[in-house]
Amino acid sequence: MDAVQQSTTRQKVTIGLGPILAFVLLACGLAWLVALPLWLGDGLASPLTGVLLPLMMFTPALALLIVMFTMHPIPKGERLRFLGMWPLRPAKRVVWMMVIGLFGTVAVVVAAMLLSVALGWLSADFIGLSGFAQTLESSVPAGTPLPPAWVLVAVQLASIPFAAATINAVMAFGEEVGWRGFLVPALRRYGTWPALLISGVIWGVWHAPVILLGYNFGRTDITGVLLMTAGCIVWGVLLGWLRLRSTSMWPAVFAHGALNAAAGLPIVFLAAGAVTDPALSMALGASGWIVGGVVIVVLLLTGQFRQQPNLAEPKPRASVAPPIAPPAPPVA
Repeated sequence: MDAVQQSTTRQKVTIGLGPILAFVLLACGLAWLVALPLWLGDGLASPLTGVLLPLMMFTPALALLIVMFTMHPIPKGERLRFLGMWPLRPAKRVVWMMVIGLFGTVAVVVAAMLLSVALGWLSADFIGLSGFAQTLESSVPAGTPLPPAWVLVAVQLASIPFAAATINAVMAFGEEVGWRGFLVPALRRYGTWPALLISGVIWGVWHAPVILLGYNFGRTDITGVLLMTAGCIVWGVLLGWLRLRSTSMWPAVFAHGALNAAAGLPIVFLAAGAVTDPALSMALGASGWIVGGVVIVVLLLTGQFRQQPNLAEPKPRASVAPPIAPPAPPVA
């Protein structure tokens, strides 16, 4: 089989509905299993929370491994390529999409925070950092000398890209290899928008075990899950666009890491004594939906969702000319 025929065959890899459903059920079931000790104990106040929440982030990866090695939805030799893990080609496009995912996500989070301030959803103190200073003072014994609040905030802001690209990206990989690595391209057979929207809904519902304990929104009923699902739909479209536009899962990994690293910025700048509703002011809340929605509309109007290159192709093999046959002997 020559390189052209091999390329055409590789582009026809499709995932059946059975493996997709198995992956979704396993990912959600494993998430509930990991969160079960919190439900049987003290909820988010449990000392196990700091261990179980990061562990839950790897349940999509574990679900994918189980599906891969029991149902074999992707032929051997094609798995890394289908998941967008390797090869990173064309390298320039993949690297630039990583940069966009990293810094563009932080920009969306900051814009959502500023929108919250403009709409009165967030009372911020960008100059005196009174809320941050108050929180800092309450966390140490009285009389403990502390550096200026702005020094600590500056360090925290400077560390966001590094945290996003390192520890946060490692944690985000556990989710992204499942959601954007496998699920989005697996669902793409049904169309780009169904793939992006359905995967976003599944991503949001997957968070239910901790959202129902009050995580993110402080709501322990279905409204918390609905809020998270709405946020995951918006962010899922953005991360899904990074995946489809780059053919690689890594830009989505860095974007997810950046989202987790920057999501707490509204709390950092909250004014002393002020309260805010995370359903409005946080990046996964209404302000994030608005700003993210504007970005999606811009991408849509500029035709960015139509630009979906094929999965990375193998390097073309050097063509070798066939040997020249010796001249036939003259016919007697």
